[in-house]
Amino acid sequence: MIASVSGTVLERHGDYAILEVGGVGLKVMTTPRASSALRTGERGTLHTCLVVREDSLTLYGFAEADERATFDVLLGVSGIGPRTALAVLSVHSPDELRRAVAAKNIAALTQVPGIGKKGAQRMILELENKLGPVSGDAVTTGEGAESDEVIAALVSLGWPESDARAAVAEVANEADSTSEALRAALQRLGRR
Repeated sequence: MIASVSGTVLERHGDYAILEVGGVGLKVMTTPRASSALRTGERGTLHTCLVVREDSLTLYGFAEADERATFDVLLGVSGIGPRTALAVLSVHSPDELRRAVAAKNIAALTQVPGIGKKGAQRMILELENKLGPVSGDAVTTGEGAESDEVIAALVSLGWPESDARAAVAEVANEADSTSEALRAALQRLGRR
């Protein structure tokens, strides 16, 4: 697997860039966000994933390693190929996708071209515990340690971690203590 590519940016477009690496121009399919971060004539680096098909070898590039990791996870969802996965990351950052999946926000997921209501429901079901926590976005109920305790308690009671995190996020401003946060989160989860 080609994990990253660094070289002089020869061309950049909305959905791809061409980087010269060792005298060879590599066409790398990108999100508009990754492409806009590159400057023509300057050195650029993309985190990449090589997708091998019977009739093609296609290199997909991302500005951050988290985007590449999210792309890899999206490829594991039935019905989502590399182009659709790239479209998802063109519309949503990895953290926005994590939030949408955790909140079961079908409307946010259907904003992606090619993803309908059934596709969004399948994404939520299959990605629920695979995307990991939102980076740099600690759910708080006053203190991060308290929210972690509430989440751990809910998980130990049998709730999926993504549901627990979403419920704690919903009650973050309503509770002044860990026990109040746990009680409020349980009430939210019981209504679902």
